[in-house]
Amino acid sequence: MYTRSRLAGAVRTALTLGAATAAFTPVAMAQQEGAESVEKISITGSRIQRVNMVSASPITEITAADIAITGMTRVEDILNDMPALFAAQTGNVANGSTGTATLNLRNLGSTRTLVLVNGRRLPSGSPGAGGIAPDVNQIPASLIERIEVLTGGASATYGSDAVAGVVNFILKDDFEGFNFDYQHSFYQHKNDNGEIQDLVNSYGFDLPTSHVRDGHSNDFSFMVGANTADGRGNVTMYGTFRDIKALTQSERDFSACALGGTSADFSCGGSSTVPWGRITDFATFDYQVEGDQFVPFQDLYNYGPLNYYQRPDERKTMGAIGKYEINEHAEVYAELSYMDDRSVSQIAPSGAFFVTDRIFCGNPFLSAQQVDLLCTQRGLSTDEYSEGTYIGRRNVEGGPRQDDLRHTSMRGVLGVRGIIDDNWSYDVFANHGSVAMVETYRNELSSTNIARALDVLADEDGNPVCRSVVEGYDTACVPWNVFEAGGVTQEALDYLIKPLFARGDTYTTQVSGYVTGDLTEAGVMVPGTSTGVGVVLGAEYRREALKFEPDTGFTSGDGAGQGGPTLGVEGSFSVTEVFGELDIPLLEAKPFAEELTLELAFRHSDYSTDKTTNTYKYALDWGINEDIRFRASFQRAVRAGNIRDLFRAQGIGLFNMSIDPCGIGGSLSLEQCLRTGLTADQYQTPALESPAGQYNFIGGGNPGLDPEVSDTFSFGFALSPSALPGFNMNVDYFDIEVEEAISNIPPATILNLCGTTGDSRYCDLINRGPNGNLWVGSANVVATDINIGFLATSGVDIEATYDFDIGDMGGIKLAMVGTWLDNLENQPLPGAPIDDCVGQWDRSVCGQPTPEWRHNLRASWNTPWDATLTATWRYLGSADEYQGPGEAVGPDNLGSESYLDLAGTWQATENVSFRLGVNNLLDKEPPLIPNSPTGSGNGNTFPGFYDALGRYVFAGVSLTY
Repeated sequence: MYTRSRLAGAVRTALTLGAATAAFTPVAMAQQEGAESVEKISITGSRIQRVNMVSASPITEITAADIAITGMTRVEDILNDMPALFAAQTGNVANGSTGTATLNLRNLGSTRTLVLVNGRRLPSGSPGAGGIAPDVNQIPASLIERIEVLTGGASATYGSDAVAGVVNFILKDDFEGFNFDYQHSFYQHKNDNGEIQDLVNSYGFDLPTSHVRDGHSNDFSFMVGANTADGRGNVTMYGTFRDIKALTQSERDFSACALGGTSADFSCGGSSTVPWGRITDFATFDYQVEGDQFVPFQDLYNYGPLNYYQRPDERKTMGAIGKYEINEHAEVYAELSYMDDRSVSQIAPSGAFFVTDRIFCGNPFLSAQQVDLLCTQRGLSTDEYSEGTYIGRRNVEGGPRQDDLRHTSMRGVLGVRGIIDDNWSYDVFANHGSVAMVETYRNELSSTNIARALDVLADEDGNPVCRSVVEGYDTACVPWNVFEAGGVTQEALDYLIKPLFARGDTYTTQVSGYVTGDLTEAGVMVPGTSTGVGVVLGAEYRREALKFEPDTGFTSGDGAGQGGPTLGVEGSFSVTEVFGELDIPLLEAKPFAEELTLELAFRHSDYSTDKTTNTYKYALDWGINEDIRFRASFQRAVRAGNIRDLFRAQGIGLFNMSIDPCGIGGSLSLEQCLRTGLTADQYQTPALESPAGQYNFIGGGNPGLDPEVSDTFSFGFALSPSALPGFNMNVDYFDIEVEEAISNIPPATILNLCGTTGDSRYCDLINRGPNGNLWVGSANVVATDINIGFLATSGVDIEATYDFDIGDMGGIKLAMVGTWLDNLENQPLPGAPIDDCVGQWDRSVCGQPTPEWRHNLRASWNTPWDATLTATWRYLGSADEYQGPGEAVGPDNLGSESYLDLAGTWQATENVSFRLGVNNLLDKEPPLIPNSPTGSGNGNTFPGFYDALGRYVFAGVSLTY
């Protein structure tokens, strides 16, 4: 097996030996009389509390002020601008949307990012496919005090899922007074892409107006807080309402048609399931309907303009955070939150996506010319069927498909914490969260009804009638005339359209308790130090449950545009854990070692699925002096399979692939393609190519999955030179390796491995259709979940800030955060070639761009007039289209992008403040790609990664009393 763990293993061994040989000598220490009481704090990544606690693991902090100047109201948008995070589920996802908002740290997947609120878990997100990661829609941006992002595994502290790291939202919990905040925002763009406009005009498609202002959003929030009369308690309550309007791809010239071809030679592509109807056997004939005649097929359907570029979203949240100090030994605290979020995803109309394979030659809707071409010339009478004949017909008369997704979440925390004595404290809490989902899928056609409405004959009076009516097994059937322009009736649509419904729930219960102590007075310390060992001991119980109940329209696969059945899931598991941490000062006040501290952590987890895991952490924090400190850590983290990983049933779905490797322009030879199930006559024929770039696969869960195991190694330094007051810099290297990763072997990889090796383990997973295709009917590649090879990523994070005064003109703050990515590797199974996606993108393996370098550089001027002006330069490095291990760069390359943001805040009075800003001030258009992949791609680009919609203008006011 490929491994890159020698360095990490050596460091782990060295730290283990160091911990084992550290001597703790009891030393009597008298407490200083009259010592000033100071607050002990903890930071993300550790539950040990110390005075002036410093992290031995890299942590990036985003403050409420940072959030305000972005103007963003969606939490995922705020974080996706960070160089360490990549887009997952965002408001710009249309086809493939789950209606949630998720975080993807290090581009290792949203389920490998642990999301906390005040150090406690958010519940699992949507019970539907692709949405189980925590939904950060539950977190109102206006209530965030700060966000802490911790790189790499933290499972020893927090449990499963902290593989890529932790995002911890710290909420305001001690507010007194009343605050009301309102913000309005919109997008503004000048449509002036002459090349694309000429292309769109040449195809006869519509273009938007030259100047557009759209995508409006209104965000209201209030917060009220009060202290108790005795000053020992506080209750903070909040409520928010957010309304985001829809924006379709028709409103941008560069998305006015679905681009095909290459970036050097764009064409207006689209789908071969066309509104005027396509009739073909994919081999010997290929027609489209014109009037009541068959003519050679030549036109694709431009499905892009109807797709949402920004989904409409209406969200309401409310909640309360309270605490009351009964005495110094017990403070009771509670958190209650509620969210109701409704979003609609819209894509092109449904239709007959080649779901039938024969046409009755006696169908009275067929004209004489059509009967002649389809039947007579093939030796068929009007009493026979033209077998192997497929129909692609888009249901434009019925309107676009809309997936109406509503999520309602509730979360409650009840805990007690306090001081046991001068050296020991405790925290015990119960945290329960639930998410309820209701899904209504509109304007979908029934495959069953399509087949019956197309199987038409003449009754005794010569009128068209469904065979199912004549034979009595479906008397409601109405004939569907797809053989004549304008032949579709409303009665036929009413019969064909079948809405789909699903509902589901997720539940997360966490009960945890721990004690944390300082062993200084007990004399447990390393000789020569004055600070004793810090310790945490705790236990935790967690239960996850999920139930997803789609209706029979979903489960039967009868939805013509669904790509296969959507199957129900039901399951649960629990885990019991014990954990502990040690914070060991090794040196203090020594030459070249003002302080040297060793941090250790361990957690043992016992799952109800008969799996056990051990996670641990070793970390060193070496403060040479007040100017510079070094840190290094090694952490073992795990991710146990979630309920969908373990228990979802197997069913057919869609995956992105540029072309079938055996199709025209494919990479496999004839000999190799014969191994994949093709015949020689089918090799490199048009029938193998899906115009939408989507192919069928069978996926599903696996209750026998082992937990993923990841090792994170990091080291770096923090610089605060006394010779340059106000300057701070952090540089940290990270290396994350995930072994036994829970995923499937990508179907495209299965195809290539079968062709290149002939191994039956891969070739037996390929089920081609009658003409060799993998995208029509039930043709598929089997790719269910397994513990695959590994994922790995490494790079360097850089943060720097510099504050300085400019006389009586206020002060300047410069801040930069950047990430240089060294590798982002994926080995789908042991022994397979390694895909490295750094500086790459594609439609199947790498997905969205992963540039080598990203940064945000910000300059803020705090003026003497209670106003702050800020300019931000966001930079995204270039990315090339990935062609495979060792292959040359592909044709569709994405250049680097720079965005300029300007924002200002003004404290007009003691109680009133204003903010105004423009992101993407220069209205830069995103890089364009043909055949953008479903999900991360939309509107001919990657809108979650790039600023796809133009200038983002926002203005807000805040009233505080």
